[in-house]
Amino acid sequence: MGKKNPYDFTIIVTVALLVTTGIVMVFSSSFSYAMVVMGDGYYFLKRILAWAAIGTVAMNFCARVKYWKWSKYANIILVGSILLLVLVLTPLGKEVNGAKRWIGVGSITVMPSEVAKFAAIIFIATSVTRKKESMQTFTYGVLPYLLIAGMFFGLIYKQPDFSTAFVVTVVIISMVFVGGMKLSHFIGLAASGFIGLASMIGYIFISGKGYKAKRITAFLDPWADPSDSGFQAVQSLLALGSGGLFGRGLGRSVQKHFYLPEPQNDFIFAIIGEELGFIGGVAIMLLFMILIWRGIRIAINAPDLLSCLMATGITTMLIVQVVINIAVATSSMPVTGMPLPFISFGGNALVVFMASMGILLNISKYTNMNRS
Repeated sequence: MGKKNPYDFTIIVTVALLVTTGIVMVFSSSFSYAMVVMGDGYYFLKRILAWAAIGTVAMNFCARVKYWKWSKYANIILVGSILLLVLVLTPLGKEVNGAKRWIGVGSITVMPSEVAKFAAIIFIATSVTRKKESMQTFTYGVLPYLLIAGMFFGLIYKQPDFSTAFVVTVVIISMVFVGGMKLSHFIGLAASGFIGLASMIGYIFISGKGYKAKRITAFLDPWADPSDSGFQAVQSLLALGSGGLFGRGLGRSVQKHFYLPEPQNDFIFAIIGEELGFIGGVAIMLLFMILIWRGIRIAINAPDLLSCLMATGITTMLIVQVVINIAVATSSMPVTGMPLPFISFGGNALVVFMASMGILLNISKYTNMNRS
């Protein structure tokens, strides 16, 4: 390994700002809901503070563990994540709002799909590094990872959770591409994926059955049915629009008062836009852009293929989730459940992202680049 450098200070500061913003906005957006439903206005605040503390410990731990040591446990992590995904579909899984995505006892729960993201990054990076000579072939270099992606997609989609299944698949394909996949193979897979996705959306739309069809029609015209299928999109747009340039002011959101369902989760960006305005929303996006920029630079300047692939997977996961969440909040794509990294309420997601940033920080110690 090369000479050690200091941790990438920009990542540390950016993550700290995003997490702090998330804690403040979770409290602001959830107080009314928590007071009425939970009987405690500080319900979500206390939990996000606890998860942020756990995430900080996880980030510190992963930053101290030499990134190549994760390869020793890649197979165990993969098998463990698959077992958790299988268990969530058994009676051990907890169902909330029609989705079965959690395993747990009482108030302590684990979301296996979040663990799957982390496991996929570690395993794919390790496996591709070990067989990089075969990556130019489809049968031995690409097909095995397509099967792994398909397995993850199927298990997560079954919950159902299409957005997370999509994220895991995109992360795996991006890592395999960077790991040496032929451009022709990548173009073929991208075209096949696009055709498959378009066909699935078309079938859902034409059949007009189920909540998925309603989400597609609501995306095309949310104002056609503002009280039912288009309700979430309309309320999100109203929140963003009423915020104006500078916002109503922190804590002064109207839409969080039982207009926008569970505003501390998937639609927290809409509350940010309402309370902090266009300026606040742009500031959050700039923080994400800085974090993505540092992740890309670390991947490009990584000391070896393993670290490059890990950084690629982590950065891709961040990019896809940020784009999907903000696109949903702005009605630029159909409504789907995808938390905003570091900001939305969700302990498992917060810990996984902070742990991933810890790995990125460790890689940065062995990466030679301008840290200004």
